[in-house]
Amino acid sequence: MTVLAPTTAEETRPPGAPAPGRPRRGGRAPLAALLLAGPFALLLLGTVLVPIGYALYLSLFTERLSGLGFDGPHDVFVWLGNYADVLGDGAFRDSVGNVAGYALVHVPLMLGIALVLALLLDSATVRLRQVWSLAVFLPYVVPGVIAGLIWAYLYSPNIGPLQDLLPWDPLGGNGVLPSLVTITTWQWTGYNMIIFYTALRTVPRDVLEAARVDGAGPLRTAWSVKVPTIRPTIFVALVFTVIGSLQLFTEPLVLRSFTGSVTSTWTPSLYVYEEAFISNDYGRAAAASMLLALASALLSALVMRLSARRSR
Repeated sequence: MTVLAPTTAEETRPPGAPAPGRPRRGGRAPLAALLLAGPFALLLLGTVLVPIGYALYLSLFTERLSGLGFDGPHDVFVWLGNYADVLGDGAFRDSVGNVAGYALVHVPLMLGIALVLALLLDSATVRLRQVWSLAVFLPYVVPGVIAGLIWAYLYSPNIGPLQDLLPWDPLGGNGVLPSLVTITTWQWTGYNMIIFYTALRTVPRDVLEAARVDGAGPLRTAWSVKVPTIRPTIFVALVFTVIGSLQLFTEPLVLRSFTGSVTSTWTPSLYVYEEAFISNDYGRAAAASMLLALASALLSALVMRLSARRSR
């Protein structure tokens, strides 16, 4: 009687077929990866890298008249001269201070309200969740210009009802900052609330049930279980809110038509707009834009580093 040896996968594999468990080299995978990453690379190049590079190029030049000036202005390479002029300009420093004060009030206030509303919507005691979430989210749908006009008329001393109700002059020198914070908080709270509420829906239900079994109440569960679980989402929202605060432009631009307390350089974005399209000094405008972009990148990196440290 002849005993047949068991056949292996190597013996039964057809000639030329790849070995099992080994990836095929030089196949279509690199080509597919390039095709999938190509559109993103083109968009990144055309909408981010090229504009940043062109702005950096413009920031190194300025226009000056040569001779008697009959030939018109010429581009002159000034190296870091535009950056020194922007940093030495008191109007730019004041705009940075205004935005810093605005961010210190707006960022924690808006994110705190959004988080509390999201926790309330996620709790089992709130009824008509869709109605409440839609009501809070609706201000985000209103364009920034329209929202600024609505609040500007509400703040107006002659026709606005808020002039006598608020403890400060909403269009005065000391009241413009809280007025802007009110506008942007009203507009962006619903957007961040939806983000937080969506993240809260992903918290494992068995973890919440275990917390209830251990005797944790709703407040303790929200603070000790839900908030730590969605901490990465909170930090991402914090990064975008900080960047948006540095780019504050539409709301103060609208309020300029209603009050003289908002100057043409009240924020860095307004300063860039003034230098580029009013003074036609594109070099200084590009330098201010690069400084604003650098500040946004540094603050974003700082927040993400703090987020990674807290996660560890």
